[in-house]
Amino acid sequence: MALKDSLSELLTPAVETAGFYLEEVQLSKAGNHSTLVCVVDGLKPLNMDEITTVSRVISEILDAEPALGDQPFTLEVTSPGVDRPLTLPRHWTKNLTRLIKMTLTNGDVITARLSEFNETHAQFVENIKGRMKKHEIAFADIKRAVVEIEFNRKDDN
Repeated sequence: MALKDSLSELLTPAVETAGFYLEEVQLSKAGNHSTLVCVVDGLKPLNMDEITTVSRVISEILDAEPALGDQPFTLEVTSPGVDRPLTLPRHWTKNLTRLIKMTLTNGDVITARLSEFNETHAQFVENIKGRMKKHEIAFADIKRAVVEIEFNRKDDN
């Protein structure tokens, strides 16, 4: 088992007990120094206090369990970026009413507001020149979906 997988197994229960999700563990090495990046998410966007809390939890585990040996390392705890693809049901739940840019398996690209979803399909509303168009798209037909950043969100779409 790779070291990053072992670290993920070691850290996941404590991160979940703290109320968060361990999305990814990245380990990079430069000389005799390593950087361990833990990407942590929640049911809502994390604030700095929550990142600090989960950083302490992870740090305590790594201090007690020398998984990285005696080598010096830097721990970075971060939340997923806005370009993270929506792949899990909790990603979709967290982004209800947000604008989603989807690339479909047939190559079409649609940007529309997520209005609801179930296990197999998502419903979207797209504002095309003031006319609202509804879409129901099967998750199987979505190749990639990401949140589209809105700087001046209008309540009417």
